Amino acid sequence: QAQLGESGGGLVQPGGSLRLSCVASGTISNVYDMDWYRQAPGKQRELVASISDAGRTNYADSVKGRFVVSRDNVKNTVWLQMQSLRPEDTAVYYCSAQIVRSVGWGWERYWGQGTQVTVSS
Repeated sequence: QAQLGESGGGLVQPGGSLRLSCVASGTISNVYDMDWYRQAPGKQRELVASISDAGRTNYADSVKGRFVVSRDNVKNTVWLQMQSLRPEDTAVYYCSAQIVRSVGWGWERYWGQGTQVTVSS
């Protein structure tokens, strides 16, 4: 099995910064896309940012210019650096990844348990 573990959430004032981390562990042969999603109360889960194993990135329009996604392929780790945070960024943030557990297998999508980010004064 493989697992994703997130850390770094918390309470921050508007305009502040936070850095989320997510580590993929367990039986892993390869990790393709690593993504950050978020879900606010009463809203659907949305894709915030993604990064391929080649380093190609994609961002939701609402976070472009404020959030940066990066990864370390050796450590199977992805980060989300969040700046200029707004109250509307408040949500549970989930890490997700396309993981191949063994050579010759297809990828499976895994999810972390989520970490709360609250932006409030």
